[in-house]
Amino acid sequence: MDENFRRQLEENGVEVGSTINRFMGNEAMYLKFLGKFLEDKNCINIGKNLEEENYEEAYKCAHTLKGVAANLGLEPLQKTVSVLVEELRGKKNEEVDSKRADEEWQKVKKTYEQIFDIISKNQ
Repeated sequence: MDENFRRQLEENGVEVGSTINRFMGNEAMYLKFLGKFLEDKNCINIGKNLEEENYEEAYKCAHTLKGVAANLGLEPLQKTVSVLVEELRGKKNEEVDSKRADEEWQKVKKTYEQIFDIISKNQ
C-alpha cells in the first residue's frame, strides 16, 4: 500500500493496521476489497429509499453498509451509519422521524463521500 494512501486513510479514522491483520496480513486482498467498496450501491440506495419513504429498504441498505464499513475498518462511516440504522430499526413508516433520519443520512453521505474520494483517488 502506498504510504500516502495509508496516511490519508488513517488521518480520516480508518483502522488500516488492525484491518489488514483481519485480512491475515494480506495487504493486496485488503486493497482489492477497498476497490470493491467503490462498487457498493448501498449508500446510494439508502438515499433513494429515504427519498421514497421506503424506510424498511433504507434500513436494510444502511445495515449492510454498516457491516461493510466495519469489515473494512472504515470506522467513521461505520459509526455514522450505525446511528441511522438505529433510527430506522424495527419502525413502521409512520413511526420514523423523517427529519431526524434525513439529518443522519446527511452525516452518512458526507462521511461516505470523504472515504470514497480517498479510495477512488488511490486505486
